[in-house]
Formats: sequence, C-alpha cells, structure tokens
Amino acid sequence: MEIKSVGVVGAGQMGNGIAHVLALAGYDVVMNDVSQENLNAAVSLIKRNIDRQVSRGKVEEDAAAEAMTRISTTLALPELGQTDLVIEAATERETVKIAIFEDLVPHLKPNTILTSNTSSISITRLASRTDRPEKFMGFHFMNPVPVMQLVELIRGIATDESTFKACLAVVEKLGKTAASAEDFPAFIVNRILMPMINEAVYTLYEGVGSVKSIDESLKLGANHPMGPLELADFIGLDTCLAIMNVLHDGLADTKYRPCPLLTKYVEAGWLGRKTQRGFYDYRGEVPVPTR
Repeated sequence: MEIKSVGVVGAGQMGNGIAHVLALAGYDVVMNDVSQENLNAAVSLIKRNIDRQVSRGKVEEDAAAEAMTRISTTLALPELGQTDLVIEAATERETVKIAIFEDLVPHLKPNTILTSNTSSISITRLASRTDRPEKFMGFHFMNPVPVMQLVELIRGIATDESTFKACLAVVEKLGKTAASAEDFPAFIVNRILMPMINEAVYTLYEGVGSVKSIDESLKLGANHPMGPLELADFIGLDTCLAIMNVLHDGLADTKYRPCPLLTKYVEAGWLGRKTQRGFYDYRGEVPVPTR
C-alpha cells in the first residue's frame, strides 16, 4: 500500500523529530499527545528547527512553509485511526505502549500499519496485543531524528513482507538508510551502544577515571564525537537504564547488569540534559561534571 498520511503518538523529543522529517518529505502528519502544552511546544520546536535548516540552505523556504501546513495535532488518540501508518513514540515503558495500542486498535482502518519507535522492547510481544500482528513492526529512528541517517526496521515473528516494504519505502522517501534488524532485545544499535555506556558508568563507579577523563579518552582515543557519559546524558539516563534492564532480563547474561551508579542517578531524578543534571550539571553556562 502507498502511505500518504502518518499518525505520530507522542510529541516529545522523538515524536516531534519524526513529525518534522515526515512533513518535509510530503506526508500529512497528525501528532497526538496527552497534553496540549506538549503539542504546542512540539509544533514551535519543529518550526524553529525547520527555520534553522532554511537558514543553512538545507531546505527551501517554500518547502518549509508547506511542511508546517501538513502537521496537525490532536489530544484524541482515535483520530489517528484514519491514517495509513501510525508510529508510536511514547515513553520507553511497555505498559504505556500496550495501553496506547489497545486504545487505538478499535479505531484503525483495516489496512493501517502499526509501528513502534521502541529502542529495545520486543516487537513480537507488542504486536500480539493488537488485532494486526502481520501489519506491525518496529520503526526505530535515531536521535536527533532530523540529523541522524539511520532507521532500524524490525520485523516481529508475524510481520508480513508487504508491511516491511511499505515501511522501507517511507524510510527511502525520507532520504534515510534502513537497517533490517531481527527482533531480539535492543536490536542492533542499542545492543552494542548501551553496554558501552554502561561500562563507562562502571569505569566511573569503580574510580578508574573521572567523568571528564572518561569522556575525553573516548573522544580523543577512539575518535567518538561525544564521550559515553555525555551521550548518556543526551539520550536520558532513564532510557539507558530501561534498555539495560531489557537486555539483562531478555538475554539473562550478567554482562548486561546495569551499573548501580546508573540506577542511583535515575533514582535521584538526575536523568541528563532533560532534567539539567546527570553526569554533568547543565544549569550554568558550561556543563560541569557531577563526579
């Protein structure tokens, strides 16, 4: 099927980025959230980000204006049921995602494809809670969505070929590259990335290095654009912990045990950039290490 309209569930960091790139690519986008304030903030942020692309010569002014007209918002989840594709981009908690799909299913068109932007949760398990496991798959964008070129496409055990091809066509229309991943905990990117971040936290926890020395070592010694602790703050320490727990529970291997220090930061509510404190304190002009 040809996809023309897309519903995006969640107006947070990932949801607004997904809506941004879809609208620029010519799709009609309906963005849903539980808060009108979140929806208004998301639309304002999308406009600022697209305007920045215009100022840098990456997007034409006419295309930018057209893209903004393609984005509509709603507090009513059932209104997404008339779209051709739904991308769920809510918080990384399975209970929340399941509740969204169960509320949405009765309102869907027969051919609507359901997808989740989950970074780690079983696609097969999520699909089993819907009426269309064959039309369900993982559609995992990287953050920040407008910048990052990769999208992981994850088939559940029941996903059919036409669903995969329809989602692949969307990725290609966005000008991004698809990586096909099997439905195992954390898929490809986070299966490799999160244990590295977790090991960096262990390195800090055990006193092998400070926040600054760990990040500088990976930036200058391994040519990483961001240090692992800086990256963890950017992603969100709660998200990092959630993915490590999925790996630990799903693969039953002690090498995926979340570092106690990562758990402690999350318990403190120091989740990184979004709360102004994580492995760095962002409340001043320059980020300062917290350890």
